[in-house]
Amino acid sequence: MSRRVEINIGNLILHGFAPGDRFLIGEALEQGLRDSFAAHQAGGPKGGDVNFADAGSFQMQPNAKPANVGNQVAHSVFNKIKET
Repeated sequence: MSRRVEINIGNLILHGFAPGDRFLIGEALEQGLRDSFAAHQAGGPKGGDVNFADAGSFQMQPNAKPANVGNQVAHSVFNKIKET
């Protein structure tokens, strides 16, 4: 039995990235989270809703593509969500 997972990103705060990349990063983040939940057959956190997930900080290459940044953030957020 599959469960529905709804992803709603209210605020995404990124420092050090080009303002024009924000939508591409956000789209890659959403897709990365969908892929992570699907791949791990995870129905969401044990407690239900997650109102805040801090992905922490990480280093990216200065020329990193927005899609790579979004995927990295998705991986970090998914790991934080799994811990809850």
